[in-house]
Amino acid sequence: MSSTGVSTSSARSASAGTSAATTNEAFEFVKALACELSAGKVELPSFPDIAMRVQRALADKSVTPDRVVRVVGAEPALAARILGMANSAALNATGRPINELRTAIARMGFDLLRSAAITFSMAQLRKAKQYRGLEKPMNLLWQRSVNVASLCFVISKRFTRVSADAALLAGLLHGVGKLYILTRASKHPALFADHVTYNTIVRDWHGNIAKALLENWGMAEELVDAVCSFEDMDRQPRGQTGLADVLAVAHLFASFREQPDLLELKLRECKPAARIAVDRDAFEKVFTESAADMQALREALGH
Repeated sequence: MSSTGVSTSSARSASAGTSAATTNEAFEFVKALACELSAGKVELPSFPDIAMRVQRALADKSVTPDRVVRVVGAEPALAARILGMANSAALNATGRPINELRTAIARMGFDLLRSAAITFSMAQLRKAKQYRGLEKPMNLLWQRSVNVASLCFVISKRFTRVSADAALLAGLLHGVGKLYILTRASKHPALFADHVTYNTIVRDWHGNIAKALLENWGMAEELVDAVCSFEDMDRQPRGQTGLADVLAVAHLFASFREQPDLLELKLRECKPAARIAVDRDAFEKVFTESAADMQALREALGH
């Protein structure tokens, strides 16, 4: 992404009816985003170091269970979060208590462990002093992510062969680029208050920012691709139905479920939905059958 051409187009595309000062601020803001991307300096401020250590440890194909336990156990609050998730109604079908961190990690697997680290980190991020005043948009963004993640989990299980745990993680992370922009825009009140300009910047930039963040964290290529491309309904997938298709359909249901006629129209036009072979009636049936499981999952993720 060019730090000049895209910066200019992103700022200008929302400039109609916007003050010159706000347009200039938007241009400078987008230019700064481009520079951060070009320099590889894309990290979430106040994002706990432990979360990144966990993500990078899990990205190491030769990592041992002992090392994972040591990394996670170094942060008691994260260890408690993992034990809580492992014992949740959504993830512990047997109901037998899990009291040891090693057992919880082995039971959950790496994708759910990554999800636990993300939920822990988001809870810490929302408490950071530097983001006071942003509680409402951050909470809304996280609630949306949890909702999409629970939908991804159900859709992948009921309609595809995609790993439900990987789909859950993709859902949790699909808004991470928007979160990054939100944390940066908090220092630009005029830009943040101009919803048209701000939303245009988010639309144009969140995918590339998410790609940089997730690559820095060592996330799997398929997950990075899904988070970056799920909004492109015309993309041609390689091989069978994948994470991007699941995420696209989950995002669609989350966006339009309260507007059934519009949802039905969107589904008919949605190529990922056609590949998954899901329509509104089929999903509504599954949604009703899975309502209790989805609620338990949202509670486990800290909705």
